[in-house]
Amino acid sequence: MIWVTWRQHRAQILVTAAFLALLGVLLLGSAVEAIWYVAEHAPPGCPGPAVGCGDLAVALEHRYDAVYSVFGWMPLVAPALIGAFWGAPLLGREYERGTHRLAWTQAVPVWRWLAVKLSVLGGAVVAGGLLLSLMVSLWRPVFRAGVDSTFGNIGVFNMVGVEPAAWWLYAFALGTAAGALFRRTLPAMALVVAGVTVTMFTLFRLSDHYAEPARTELSGTVVLDDHDARLVGTAWVEPSGGEVAEPSDSGCPRRVDVGQSNKNTEVWQACLFGKGYRYVVYYQPPSRFWRFQWTEAGILALASAALGGLAVRRTLRRPG
Repeated sequence: MIWVTWRQHRAQILVTAAFLALLGVLLLGSAVEAIWYVAEHAPPGCPGPAVGCGDLAVALEHRYDAVYSVFGWMPLVAPALIGAFWGAPLLGREYERGTHRLAWTQAVPVWRWLAVKLSVLGGAVVAGGLLLSLMVSLWRPVFRAGVDSTFGNIGVFNMVGVEPAAWWLYAFALGTAAGALFRRTLPAMALVVAGVTVTMFTLFRLSDHYAEPARTELSGTVVLDDHDARLVGTAWVEPSGGEVAEPSDSGCPRRVDVGQSNKNTEVWQACLFGKGYRYVVYYQPPSRFWRFQWTEAGILALASAALGGLAVRRTLRRPG
């Protein structure tokens, strides 16, 4: 069965391996060139909070805009492609072409056919996701001339650690279940793309509740020192101690002039701080990186198991 699985799905495996190899070459090439660029243009003290380090980060962003564009879409596109081209055809194509009538009437029973297919391909998907995570983790330090954002940036967060493996497995299981339900490949592919997109945005909103947010009060500034923190919410603390979304009777007028909005906002904030107001920030600190990684991976793993069970149940009940 393992040899049959390889023969039937070698196209997906080889294309995915080629994609990862091509991505690895792209990341390696940009990283090597960026190292040379940073060595020539980085001011003393970088990486760090210096203004020159921020300018260097902006220069790197412009220089490698194409690489950043590929990287920016990868957290959503990669799982969707895995689900569409690995998961959806697994059962959908068998039903569509009628080959299941031959494959499931041989010496190998249906349950064993499913067990080998799901375990081998699922394992390959997880390995591919972990390999992608490793490549990104080795690539990113080169571009940390400015501010690190491994935790605060959701896109980066979904590309490192165990997240890629969890997302790839979830998309594969979703595609497999969709193929079993629709018995057609194209509708299953469409469901995968929609399902991965909806799930990603749902977990993005849900992630604020993975842990109780930390709270800190600021005076004289509204900017949190830790740029890698994940912002949950903000409020103003009145001199009396009550929290409000925005002070209304503070005596500090807030003007809105075209082209002067930032400056007017800063003047308004300075007035509030002068009257004893404080700015409170609710956030998730970057020290919770692995807690959030394993929480989200656990959610996706449970969803994958449920979808895999649904596909198996659907197939065993209606094998013909």
